[in-house]
Amino acid sequence: MTEHTTDRILPDRILIIEDDAETAAAVAAAVRDLGCTPVHRDTLDDGVAEAALGGYRVIVLDRMLPGGDGVEAMARIRAGGSGALILILSALGRAAQRVEGLEKGADDYLPKPFEPEELRARLRALLRRGTMQVLDNDLMAFGDLEIRLKARTVHVKLTHVPVSPKEFELITYFARHSGQTVTRMQLLENVWNLHFDPGTNVVDVHVGRLRRKLEEAGSHAIQTARGEGYVFAPLPGAG
Repeated sequence: MTEHTTDRILPDRILIIEDDAETAAAVAAAVRDLGCTPVHRDTLDDGVAEAALGGYRVIVLDRMLPGGDGVEAMARIRAGGSGALILILSALGRAAQRVEGLEKGADDYLPKPFEPEELRARLRALLRRGTMQVLDNDLMAFGDLEIRLKARTVHVKLTHVPVSPKEFELITYFARHSGQTVTRMQLLENVWNLHFDPGTNVVDVHVGRLRRKLEEAGSHAIQTARGEGYVFAPLPGAG
């Protein structure tokens, strides 16, 4: 059996880190409705430890947990090696709190109380984003800049550029629209799954961080289109 066939047969696992039993059960039901397998942990430390074991496509993470704030713990989850997409689920649902969660690395943020239909839609969108691939070609190459989709890695002149999961989504979206002007609203909708402008510089901060990493490695691929957005235009053969 090939690895590709095995990946298709094995159910996708979604980690739920939530201390409220009723909410955890509702999330688990939504996960099963999508044909995935839920795994539940009810404290922050247990959740972070479980995430480090790997094998999760998505992590549903509460904010107010025994052991601390889920948003602050995202850095620990990433440091433990998890590449899962993270959905914050929280009663702290004001716009400023949602923006804080997204700026600190969440891939989506759903306030409580929530409708099961919306939760399923959010999870389905994250699962689609996590499996985005270029058919029949794992490599996206622009001269000395290379993006490996399956490994989720970026290299410039054979130098590895360490990027976060969100930065990888950014560069992949840019690469798929190479040479085109990409607006901030397009990035909010397609990378952050936000269909409104939160009124912050969340896009500029993440793009700036990614651009600095690429420039330090020798690539000036991301350029600013003043008043419009950004253009991904790496020079062929020049990185």
